[in-house]
Amino acid sequence: MATAIYLEHYLDSIENLPCELQRNFTLMRDLDNRTEEKKGEIDKLAEEYVVKVKNLASEQRVEHLQKIQNAYSKCKEFSDDKVQLAMQTYEMVDKHIRRLDADLARFENELKEKLEMSGYESTEGRAVKQAETRGLREKRASRGRARKGSDEDSPKKKKIKNSPDLSDALLPMQPSDVLDMPVDPNEPTYCLCHQVSYGEMIGCDNPDCPIEWFHFACVDLASKPKGKWFCPRCTQDKKKK
Repeated sequence: MATAIYLEHYLDSIENLPCELQRNFTLMRDLDNRTEEKKGEIDKLAEEYVVKVKNLASEQRVEHLQKIQNAYSKCKEFSDDKVQLAMQTYEMVDKHIRRLDADLARFENELKEKLEMSGYESTEGRAVKQAETRGLREKRASRGRARKGSDEDSPKKKKIKNSPDLSDALLPMQPSDVLDMPVDPNEPTYCLCHQVSYGEMIGCDNPDCPIEWFHFACVDLASKPKGKWFCPRCTQDKKKK
């Protein structure tokens, strides 16, 4: 009876999950389309610049190149937004899986306690206990999770620009929640703390940075800084040069 009630409550808790996932996927598709449109605009601007560059004055060249730069910046914003949205979508599903894992662990402990209190430790009783415990562990193991994508292009989060659609879709994430969960051994690590990606992250603008991505808290950031940002290690190396 208790199992049936738990199952009913759990199904109620994930009732809206498919709609939320569909909404996020739609937003990501929209970001893809906007990025492709902007890339087409960049191609046209570049072709126009190549054709007219000889006849343009110095100021006109700078103005034209600035338009191309602005278009690239907009593309990057769309890409950052999509990465952030993808990570939040992953977390949206993962929190339900973590809850299920925790409940399974609790049920396993309760089962052990009941068997120990019953004092039924005959050969047959031990066999039943081991079979039930092994079954629960196999269920927990079957719920292992791995993020999609390669290590090189794995999602890394930056602070997203506020927008009516995206800000409603993104969920707040607590670093402690991510650090407390089991870590996939194949999950890449980042930052000075050598932890997996979570929360707000920022990329070092040095293309040769060995670490590349950093958690805001680890580099004493509360928000995304304007302009280029270099990590403490790269900043120190630049001073030495």
